[in-house]
Amino acid sequence: MIIENWLIVGLGNPGTQYDYTRHNIGFVVLDQLAQHWRLTFKEERRYQGWWAVRTSPKVYLLKPQTYMNRSGQSVRAALDWLKLPPTQLLVIYDDMALPVGRLRLRKEGSAGGHNGIKSLIEHLGTQQFPRLRLGIDQPPTGQETVDYVLGRFSPLQKKVLPLVVDAATAAVELALNRDLDQAMNTYNAWQA
Repeated sequence: MIIENWLIVGLGNPGTQYDYTRHNIGFVVLDQLAQHWRLTFKEERRYQGWWAVRTSPKVYLLKPQTYMNRSGQSVRAALDWLKLPPTQLLVIYDDMALPVGRLRLRKEGSAGGHNGIKSLIEHLGTQQFPRLRLGIDQPPTGQETVDYVLGRFSPLQKKVLPLVVDAATAAVELALNRDLDQAMNTYNAWQA
């Protein structure tokens, strides 16, 4: 069953210094979706983010510009304006608990230590919103977590990154055109 009026959010940090860092993988997927659907992002101050809209079926793309730790402000404002429940939200973000080359689509769940998701849960008052996690691996021994997530992908990781972004884009398309369960069954076992 196709649900219209989805809000798809990619998490990341604003600014060119964060482009293509591990923490900004959500932005990368949204950029590919926008390119695939021939959409252009524009600034939307009401949501404190960059915004694009596909008309049929109606899908809104949002890249919060509040920095990762305050992503919930932007998402809450967008959901309120669009009058959408959190169940019609799909959040795409990085996850250190998964290796590079793996995806996990879930209908709900905890923050798992991710500050962007903590902010969403705090502002939405629920953990019940779909999310697509993209693996970025654990930091090497001795490297600080913050330095790792704000760092760029290694040469080896960069080789699989296009495959991961393509798979994430296809998972979103399947979730929108069919349903979340089918997308979960197809892509939770996928590996680059």
